[in-house]
Amino acid sequence: MNPGIGYSRAALSDRVAGARGIEGVLTAPVGFVGVDRDLRIVTLCAGNVARSVMLATMLESLGPESGHPLEVRSAGTHAVEGSSISARTRDALRSIDELAPPALNGHRSHQLELADVEWADLVLSAEADQVHFVRRAYPAFALSCCSLGQFVRQAPLDEPWSIQVAVVSANDPDPAFDVADPAGGDQSVYDACARHLFELAQVFLTVLSLD
Repeated sequence: MNPGIGYSRAALSDRVAGARGIEGVLTAPVGFVGVDRDLRIVTLCAGNVARSVMLATMLESLGPESGHPLEVRSAGTHAVEGSSISARTRDALRSIDELAPPALNGHRSHQLELADVEWADLVLSAEADQVHFVRRAYPAFALSCCSLGQFVRQAPLDEPWSIQVAVVSANDPDPAFDVADPAGGDQSVYDACARHLFELAQVFLTVLSLD
């Protein structure tokens, strides 16, 4: 088992279903509570060439299905500006039949900057270390950053998104919820990472409650 997964797919489904009476969380249509504007999200990983790109693509694809598209950007904590994504990242996204074919030819990696965290309502990272990076580099925005895995497991259900983010961001970042970096792995590792992110993205959008 990937050590970054932390909980099984069934456990994630049970967490939401048990609290909100939702069955089949990972395949049910995405819905929001009390939507009145687009939520601005920056997805974050290390190099901005794999995990953050995958997650941003997924959120952008799933958002319109909810009837409320998100505004999503991606960035890295240690990105080499201007790098393109690898063929493995692109193929991993294409391996998920539920996603629209991604148009990623124009993607270029981007180092997280102050302007990104100022723009974002939420910085959603792949790993706890990236939360620590934001806290060190941009301490004023410490309560608007958390990891994806930690959010889906610790966000208070049916609270407004601002409270959900503040509650989870106030907790110590926990590497047990990390989504492991596929860098250096073969295509099967990238495919597994993409599937893991896709399942978490669906739970994220189900748990998320917008004002």
